[in-house]
Amino acid sequence: MAVYKIFPYKDTSLYSLYPDMNTGIDPINQVSNLNFALLSNATVARSLVEFSSEEIVDLLDGIISGYEWDAYFKNYIATAQGIVETSTIEVRPIAESWNNGTGTYLDIPITTDGSSWNSNQFQGGTSWSYLNGGSFTSGSFKVTGSYSAASSSLGGGNWVVSGSDGTSYYSSQTFGLRSPKDLIINSTTTVDSWYSASSGLGGIENNGFIIKWEDAIEFNPFKQVQPVVQYYSIDTNTIYPPQLEFRWDDSVWATSSTIPVLNQPNCFVSLAENPGVFLSESINRFRLNVRPKYPKVVFATSSLYTKQHYLPSGSSLYAVKDLDTDEYVIDFDAQYTKLSADTTSSYFDLYMNGLEPERYYKILIQASAGGSTTIYDDNYYFKVSNGY
Repeated sequence: MAVYKIFPYKDTSLYSLYPDMNTGIDPINQVSNLNFALLSNATVARSLVEFSSEEIVDLLDGIISGYEWDAYFKNYIATAQGIVETSTIEVRPIAESWNNGTGTYLDIPITTDGSSWNSNQFQGGTSWSYLNGGSFTSGSFKVTGSYSAASSSLGGGNWVVSGSDGTSYYSSQTFGLRSPKDLIINSTTTVDSWYSASSGLGGIENNGFIIKWEDAIEFNPFKQVQPVVQYYSIDTNTIYPPQLEFRWDDSVWATSSTIPVLNQPNCFVSLAENPGVFLSESINRFRLNVRPKYPKVVFATSSLYTKQHYLPSGSSLYAVKDLDTDEYVIDFDAQYTKLSADTTSSYFDLYMNGLEPERYYKILIQASAGGSTTIYDDNYYFKVSNGY
C-alpha cells in the first residue's frame, strides 16, 4: 500500500461583505453564512485551494503509474460554530484561473492585489465569469456560479458542474452537531480530469477547488442558519495545512517457503531498517522482525527466537501517529495500508513527503490472527528533518 500527500501552492477566501478584499496569505480559510444585526441580508464566505498540476502529473506518471488510485482533499478544522443541524459543504473544481494575492483578513487598509469576491485577478481586474449558470466552456463542461443580488455584488467564484458526457464533478461532506468537522472528501473524479487536461487528453483545467456551503445555507436570511467553519490554510504555523492525499494499493505478497506465517496473537514485532532520521524527500522501506512470544519447545540446532516469521496477509496493517499530538497522520486502512512481504520479511514503504518536517512520529502495527486483533506499539519512533 501507499499514501502520498502533496500540499497546495495557493489558497484564499472570498468574502461577500468585503468584495474587493484579498486574504491570500491569511492562516485561515473561511466558509460561512452570517447574518449581522446591522445588515438586512446574509453575508457569505467561500474558500479557494489549488494544487500544482506538475506535482500531480509527476506523481501519476511516476510512482503511481500502473496502479488504481484515489485522491482525497483534506482540510483540517481550526474553529467551527453555528452548525446546529445537518449541513453540507460542497467542494467543486474552479472553472477559471485566479491570483493568490498577499492579503490577510481585514488588513488596514485592505489588501486588493489578489482574487476576491468581485474579481479572479485583483481590484479593478476582470470579474468572475459564468455567474448566471448554464454556460458551457469549450462545448464540454457546464460551468456556473451563484450569488444573491440582494446580499452581494456579482461574484464569488465559479465552478464546473458536469461534463457533456454526464460526468458529475460534485463532491461534498455532511456534518452534524457533534460530528468531526475536518474535511476528508474523495475527489478522484476531479483530479483524474485535471490529470487528463495536463496530459493533453481533454479534461478540466486545474484551477483548484472552491469550498462552499450548500445552496440552501448560503445567503439564508434566518438568524438560526449561521454556520461558520474556519480551516487552516497553507500559511498556517501549525502542522495542519490543506493536502491532496493519494492512496493506492501496491502491496505484494511474494514470500519464501522457508519463512512461516505467524497465525497467533502472542508475538514480538520489532522494526528494522529504521535509522531514526529521514529527509522529507525520503522513501523508506521498513521491515518487520516477527517471532512468536512463546515458541513451541522442539529439538533444534538454532535458536527459536531468531527465526523470522511473516505477519498474516491482508489483515496486517500499519499506521503513523504524530508523537506530540498523538493524532493519526496515516490511519489503519484495510485497503491502503496493508503490509507487503518478500523473501526477507514483512515490510511497508513510507513516503516522508507527506509528513511535516522537524517532528517525531510513531509507527504502529496491527495484526489479526487466531480470532484476535492486536496493535503493536513498541516505541517505533523516527523524525522527519529538513536537513541533517
